[in-house]
Amino acid sequence: MSTVITIENLGKKYTLHHQQRDQYTALRDVITNGVRNFSKKILTPFTRFPSPLSASQEDFWSLKDVSFEVKQGDRIGIIGRNGAGKSTLLKILSRITEPTTGSVRIKGRVASLLEVGTGFHPELTGRENIFLNGAILGMGRAEIKKKFNEIVDFAEIEKFLDTPVKRYSSGMYVRLAFAVAAHLEPDILIVDEVLAVGDAQFQKKCLGKMEDVGREGRTVLFVSHNMSAIRSFCAGVVVLDKGSVCFSGSSNQGIDIYLKDTMVSFTDIDLNDFARYGDYGKILHIRRISFNYGKEVYHGKPLNVQIEFECFADVEGVSIGAGFCNRDGVRILSFDSDIPGNRRSFKKGNIGKATFSMPELLLEPNTYSLDVGSRSNDNFGLEYMPQCGNITVLPSEKTPSVIAMRESGRGGVRVPTAWNFTVLGA
Repeated sequence: MSTVITIENLGKKYTLHHQQRDQYTALRDVITNGVRNFSKKILTPFTRFPSPLSASQEDFWSLKDVSFEVKQGDRIGIIGRNGAGKSTLLKILSRITEPTTGSVRIKGRVASLLEVGTGFHPELTGRENIFLNGAILGMGRAEIKKKFNEIVDFAEIEKFLDTPVKRYSSGMYVRLAFAVAAHLEPDILIVDEVLAVGDAQFQKKCLGKMEDVGREGRTVLFVSHNMSAIRSFCAGVVVLDKGSVCFSGSSNQGIDIYLKDTMVSFTDIDLNDFARYGDYGKILHIRRISFNYGKEVYHGKPLNVQIEFECFADVEGVSIGAGFCNRDGVRILSFDSDIPGNRRSFKKGNIGKATFSMPELLLEPNTYSLDVGSRSNDNFGLEYMPQCGNITVLPSEKTPSVIAMRESGRGGVRVPTAWNFTVLGA
């Protein structure tokens, strides 16, 4: 197979500006300092006086010395922690941003699904955006019309086809965006974590479509925190760590390296600086999650969960939840506040805490990754942070000795049951 993507010594640098103020300054102080500096300026006009704000800046390399190749028909997973540079890499490959150093050579037409709403005009209808995206990909109107019905059927938005997409829910947005990207026959399909917005049925449908794209000899780059999806779909992975490639090769080996590096357990996690996707966290921002008040978590013992949040706008019908995922990123235990009569409404500026407890945690001893999120009513995602931490469930006196002495393969729920043995015959 011919090489369709060649990346050599790729780097992307951002300049971060910081402003520091030694102490809080009231309006009275600003006026006083202004008068004082004006007087000094008259008396000593050639002397420069420092500003009450001292500015500094630093260079941040989101990517540095990244090099690898992708062959035609390859299905490559891009994995790494949040902030590792995955989204920056995809934006460069999609020609959304320019690299600072290095080069990228791409052979073929690229379709990207990066963030909710990318490539769509909010004032245009779903129908108009389909033709707009096709035109961006360089397709003629006749070509787009041939695929139009397939796109609409896949996205399941026929009733809203002539509605401006700014009125779509996040799920509808993603269904249409993926349908457009996958059906307009790009040579290279790039899909970011945005698929996490959809429900399980939609994700399965998308993975099936990407399988079809791969079988047709087209190339797919796929970013996800769901290691099970990466393992089953991608033959190879590129693992990024702090902007650099730490592994490029088979999926199984790369996933093992990634999971080994990330399996560090915390029971009190500050989420204020955690990277959000798209518009997550802009209405309701989850600030912290803690388990058992920052103490150990044990199999067979009570579990207490506290989630602190802040509202930046009025919001209704709020539910908050979290879940434990196994080493492949598959959710195996969920708990949330979305039970009848328990959704809440909050005002802008509200700071709150959601608490949850269960009398007995039935997860086997193992290390699990953590998902945290929040919704407004049924369709609108307020917050979503996949794999924002890792929790180790420790064995207790209730854990069978054979389980306590070994690490289970993938972890899971161990349900207590009553057994009765009967001996038949001598």
